[in-house]
Amino acid sequence: MQGADYAGLGPDQVHLLISSLSFDPSTFDLWGALCNGGTVAVFPPGIPTADKIQDVVRRHGVTTTAIATGLFNSLVDEWPEVFAGMRQVIVGGETLSVRHARVVATGGVNVTNGYGPTECTVTTTAKRSADAVQGIVPIGSPVPNTRVYVLDSHLNRVPIGVPGELMVVGPGLARSYRGRRGVTAERFVACPFEPGERMYRTGDLVRTLPSGELEFLGRVDRQVKIRGFRVEPGEIESRLEEHSDVDQVLVHVREDQSGDRRLVAYLLSGNPPSADELRAFCQQGLPAHMVPAAFVALDAFPLDPNGKVLRSALPAPDWAAPTGTYVAPQTDAEEAIAAMWSSVLGIERPGVHDDFFALGGHSLLASRVRMAIQAGFGVDLPMRTFFEATTVSALAQAVEREIETELAGMSEQELLTTLEGMA
Repeated sequence: MQGADYAGLGPDQVHLLISSLSFDPSTFDLWGALCNGGTVAVFPPGIPTADKIQDVVRRHGVTTTAIATGLFNSLVDEWPEVFAGMRQVIVGGETLSVRHARVVATGGVNVTNGYGPTECTVTTTAKRSADAVQGIVPIGSPVPNTRVYVLDSHLNRVPIGVPGELMVVGPGLARSYRGRRGVTAERFVACPFEPGERMYRTGDLVRTLPSGELEFLGRVDRQVKIRGFRVEPGEIESRLEEHSDVDQVLVHVREDQSGDRRLVAYLLSGNPPSADELRAFCQQGLPAHMVPAAFVALDAFPLDPNGKVLRSALPAPDWAAPTGTYVAPQTDAEEAIAAMWSSVLGIERPGVHDDFFALGGHSLLASRVRMAIQAGFGVDLPMRTFFEATTVSALAQAVEREIETELAGMSEQELLTTLEGMA
């Protein structure tokens, strides 16, 4: 954490620690500050929303933070000036959206695109000024004390512009996976170019640009990142194929809106189960972040001339499709919440009985709805409410109950003041 050329570190920096201590980006804000005489401002307990982040930034003079790409995109969508007043934001964990990076950079904040598996102690390569090159933001060059190689399957170097697996060498490598000797031997191998050094096989596919910087292309083994979580689509496919009415499954990541990556399960079935049934089936055996946002039944998978599945031809889900018979909002609260859902989910008219998560919603989008409710109704619902009240109707009732509770606890004078403010 000393001598890092990809970020300004020193006694004049105030780092905002947003990530949990169990999430590796936290080590940057914690030790990047403490090893260089800086200050750590710890984000208070709760979901990091744009307004709360801005409040901490103003109160503590925050200059720097490291944040997961999915959360970064969501916060910028919620409030483009969320990082105003800061000097630098280090983003990593997934492919950085050019649009979101430009929005923040336009406000005078330096956006650094960082890349690094946990096994390599957080940051392996970085692009200090996250400028787009041919429509993408490169993951940059190796940080100090780190060397990288782009190799083919035989561990030979590949030419510039040719995809290969990224290998990492340096003192930042982990020693092993505890209690997993087989996986350790597979991933940590002898470096053929540096005798006596170990090399970590990241499983990430990259290519070297003419500038010498690296472009991230995806995973060698289909592993993907969704909102900061590593997801192996094959695990989801295996779970769904345990369903008696499912013959074959293909799980694919779609990014129909920039920065919003969602898992979609495409399935072949003679008697396709409903999306609700499949979602419940997944929830019984998979963590929440691995449950697909949509389920699409097909007669056959599209194939290329060589007989391989043509993923680019897989149809986009109808995110706007209602989850049941459409019922229009009846109350002012339902109308307001339906409008919030429409804006966040990008659908035209959600019905009062439609399920937020069945329409493609996830935790980051739910936090944006929470922010909108706080601004529109003046109530701060706990995040768990959005996982319990998943329909427009149920959420409207939760909002109305919270308002009634707050009003009941007011004195007569406070009530009069509130009513005057609403007039």
